[in-house]
Amino acid sequence: MPFTDRETKVWNEINEWEKNLFNYEPNDFQLTYEKYLERSFSLLPETVQKQFFSLVDTWLFHLHGMIQGSQLQMDAKERILSSGRVFIPDIENISDLKNLDINQLQYIAEQHIARHRLYSLAQGGLAGTGSSLLLGMDIPAMAVINLRVVQLIAMTYGYEVNTPYEMMTSLKVFHIGTLPPRIQKEGWILLKDELEKHENPYFYEGTEEITDITWLEQPLQQLFKAMVIALFRKKMIQGMPLISIAIGAGANYQLTRKVTELAHKYYQYRYLKEKEEFQI
Repeated sequence: MPFTDRETKVWNEINEWEKNLFNYEPNDFQLTYEKYLERSFSLLPETVQKQFFSLVDTWLFHLHGMIQGSQLQMDAKERILSSGRVFIPDIENISDLKNLDINQLQYIAEQHIARHRLYSLAQGGLAGTGSSLLLGMDIPAMAVINLRVVQLIAMTYGYEVNTPYEMMTSLKVFHIGTLPPRIQKEGWILLKDELEKHENPYFYEGTEEITDITWLEQPLQQLFKAMVIALFRKKMIQGMPLISIAIGAGANYQLTRKVTELAHKYYQYRYLKEKEEFQI
């Protein structure tokens, strides 16, 4: 049977979002900044560059595994299954969630998205107090929050993240979600291309490199945010560094908003794409 009216509407929303992403035009400052960043990093020996990105990729792999195997994530997985059983009582496994309709899946996913955006807001506010410990924990904490919510969105739409293919895919979704819009469109095309070429449901056959020079902008933005927070932390309003708290909370919220938006669109796209292929 063809798409329902609601599924057609979501499909059109994804296409409209994709169109806006492709039509995004960076300004001169962004292009100049990107060229300066690439030129500066290219001054390092090629072996150093490869070692740096290899270390970042390895760290992300281990962090992904730690989150996925944690009791906190196991409990979240059970809550997702319990939420699915509200609509279909005989759901047993994550893959069974694909039997839910798009409205039900979107409802469950948006609960996790809203919760993790709130976590990012709180984490940014804590970092904004200017504490050296909290500022130092900000980048790892944001990586955990955003990787975790990508995993939860994937599971909500019926994709278990403990297989090599789904693990690599969720890591790439996280990585592309952190990129600036002018680069995100290339990552989105890559995700769709890999999905079209994907044949083995278990093994990952694409490139295993995740981060590259285009990703450097995000950690640099986090460092710039820390500098601004340090600058404003002594400007008290009613005994609280409200300006720096607002800066930290706003920056972290926007990052998680960007990551969750791309992740949600991607897994909605996969769900609907598989349904369309099954109908054919």
